[in-house]
Amino acid sequence: MFPNTWKSDLGSGFLVFLIALPLCLGISMASGFPPTAGILTAVIGGLIVSFLGSARLTIKGPAAGLIVIALGAVMELGAGNNMLGYKRALAVGLVAGAIQVIFALTKAGVVGDLMPSSVVHGMLAAIGVIIISKQTHVLLGVTPEGKEPLHLLAEIPHSILNLNPEVCFIGLLSLLILFGLPLVKSNWIRRVPGPMLVLLAAVPIGYFFDLEHEHNYHLSNHLFHVGPNFLIRLPGSLASTIAFPDFSAIFSAISIKYILMFSLVGSIESLLSVSAVDSLDPDKRNSDMNKDLLATGIGNMVASALGGLPMISEIVRSKANIDNGAKSHLSNFFHGLFLLLSLALIPGLLQKIPLAALAGMLIYTGFRLASPKEFVHVYKIGPEQLLLFVVTMLVTLATDILIGVGVGLVLKAALHLKNGARLSTLFKAIVEEERSGSELVLRVHEAAIYTNYLGLKRRLLNVDQDVQTVIIDFKNAWVVDHTVLDKLHTIERSWTNRRLVLTGLDDHQTNSNHHLAARRKARTSAATS
Repeated sequence: MFPNTWKSDLGSGFLVFLIALPLCLGISMASGFPPTAGILTAVIGGLIVSFLGSARLTIKGPAAGLIVIALGAVMELGAGNNMLGYKRALAVGLVAGAIQVIFALTKAGVVGDLMPSSVVHGMLAAIGVIIISKQTHVLLGVTPEGKEPLHLLAEIPHSILNLNPEVCFIGLLSLLILFGLPLVKSNWIRRVPGPMLVLLAAVPIGYFFDLEHEHNYHLSNHLFHVGPNFLIRLPGSLASTIAFPDFSAIFSAISIKYILMFSLVGSIESLLSVSAVDSLDPDKRNSDMNKDLLATGIGNMVASALGGLPMISEIVRSKANIDNGAKSHLSNFFHGLFLLLSLALIPGLLQKIPLAALAGMLIYTGFRLASPKEFVHVYKIGPEQLLLFVVTMLVTLATDILIGVGVGLVLKAALHLKNGARLSTLFKAIVEEERSGSELVLRVHEAAIYTNYLGLKRRLLNVDQDVQTVIIDFKNAWVVDHTVLDKLHTIERSWTNRRLVLTGLDDHQTNSNHHLAARRKARTSAATS
């Protein structure tokens, strides 16, 4: 039986489909997968995962945040043979999905609570820069020589000097639409999704430039070449979009590295998205993180078994889903259904989409991940948070995501030890409880930091039903980090039947005026004796 909200969900699902269609194609191309792989993933995320107990208002599909991992897997596992790399990457995705299922069954959905927000945002900023470094050359119509992000960034001036004017015009117009749309005051124009406006402009221009046929043109005494290689190419039939994994290299060191990346980064990004979507839900419903991770893991196994990209709960499409009036999981179902119909009924139209237009969408997405506003926001929280953000981003750019995040986590733990946390309490929360009527006081001793936050959260989850007020007293905690304060603030907003009060922070020092800045104070002689 469909919920009685199906009409609202149908409308929202259609609008999200308009956003998802070009993004799925663009993410696929940028990941080294066939163009239809992203659509296949979103179809499975909608038609199957919607009914497996996933978070109600999230949209499941491919995400720009996993482009770097997917492309790296294809290139390294294929060693020059992209088709072989693609099929081996499918095997990696299937195993990673199975690991996500194990994570869910062992209640490891709490892994999202262990990730410091500055490290996560530093990782996402690095992914944004990497997307920009790769897609800028596509937008300019130039094939770069470099492969690594820093090399690709260094090559951008050369590509600008050698750009293909017609291709570049389509790409720049796409960027102008996406960056300019938020500035337009007309409500009826702003209601049209930006990616759809890009297609409405780019497809006719591509037709005018006759990109479907190989030919040369002259401009300013220079000869330029265009043709179908600047357009999306799709398989001849719906059945031919299916591909099967190649497990021949599944036990190699490269495969194991990417299995860890997909399972860890995909899980963390998905769980953080679910948490963010819950905070936007008008009905303030809380999702079961482990249940959603289980659904996502199963979806990833199915998608990878059939030739699709890895999926997560995608935050941008999920927010659009809420903004357009979604009420239940059916909006995700309808979005997947419309994507399937588009692939089956209008493949000819999809093949007229210029790659430069998709590159523009991805550059816009990358810019939002690595926006200068992110740097300013993190700095306002405190210089240490900016240090974590920048170090994670730079190490990720120079190496890979796994190493970048690992260095960020180690650096944060080292900063906590420097600021007064003891090694013995790094992973152990010391919390003293005192109950008085309908009020519960939790006195935190030593440190409240990201590595021992789960101990404090467990106390909050086990609070008796008749408790109306929970007071967390940090007077005897020498270090209280930003991650803990941020997560407690999220819990405070989600509680509707009781209050959460934070006290004992007046004597702590902060590095900024931000209300969620990390706090610390010097140990007294009495406390250290």
